[in-house]
Formats: sequence, structure tokens, C-alpha cells
Amino acid sequence: MSPLVVVLLLLAGLSESAGRILPLVARRPGVSRSHAIRLLLTGAVAEGAVFALWPLTAWTLAELVLSARLPGVAAALTWTPDLAAPLLLAAVLAFPLLGPLLHLLLLVGVGAGLVAPLAATTGLGWWAAAGCVAVAGVGLAAAIDVVRRLVGKISATGTRELLT
Repeated sequence: MSPLVVVLLLLAGLSESAGRILPLVARRPGVSRSHAIRLLLTGAVAEGAVFALWPLTAWTLAELVLSARLPGVAAALTWTPDLAAPLLLAAVLAFPLLGPLLHLLLLVGVGAGLVAPLAATTGLGWWAAAGCVAVAGVGLAAAIDVVRRLVGKISATGTRELLT
């Protein structure tokens, strides 16, 4: 992965994290600024990692669909700057949580952009590759949502314990 792609994914993760963390911080007036910044940066790294894993997870699912190791495929599908740039735009749109439908549509567009390279890399048909990308995206989104909720519960419990 090139340094530009890493920066794009981290910025997308930061924006996505800010869209999730800022409303949470606004509802809890007792949260300190340093705690909010730590949550924001941790969330940015987690979101960026999930974004980075999306093509790899889709490629792994494609291998499972084919039921055998892909002959002649040396490397898995990875992000390129032209594939990652719309992801950054999707995260920016999610930042203020003003456009969840537009955010979802843009993420679907980013996923559709991953389908053609996955199909070309694995030899799967377009629809099968689209299914792998969709399942990978939904699975990773569900996993990060569970982590978000768990961190939110732990954070709320820790704040309550400090107040008592």
C-alpha cells in the first residue's frame, strides 16, 4: 500500500470517527477534552484499519467462493489512490451525520469500484465479486459497530464510576 493510500485511509477513518464520536461527546457534558481526543484518534485508527481490510476481506471471501487457492495470483486486492479517494469523500459526508443516505450511496459506489478489480484479480463473475465485496463490507461494518458499542458502554461505565 502506498503512503498516499495510507494517508487517505487514515483521513477517512478520522472523519468517520469524528462523525461517530462528536455527537457522543456532545451528549455527555462530563467528558474531558483529552478523553474525547483519545477516543477520536483511537476511532480513526480503528476505522482506517477497517477500511484497509475491506478489499482484503473481499478477496479472501472470493477465494472461499472458488474453493481453492487461486492459481497465478500473487497478491490480494489492495486499495489504490483512485479507489480510496471516494472513500474519503464518503467519510467527509458522514462527518456531521447530515447525509446518512448519501453516505450509504457513496459507500455502495466505493464498493462497486472494488468489484471490477476483484473480478479481474480472481476470475469471478461481476455479481459474485459484488457479493463478496458486499458481504465483506457489511461484516466489517457490523464488527466495528460492535466494537463502538462496547467502547461506548465501557466509557460510560468508567465515567459513572469516576462520578461516584
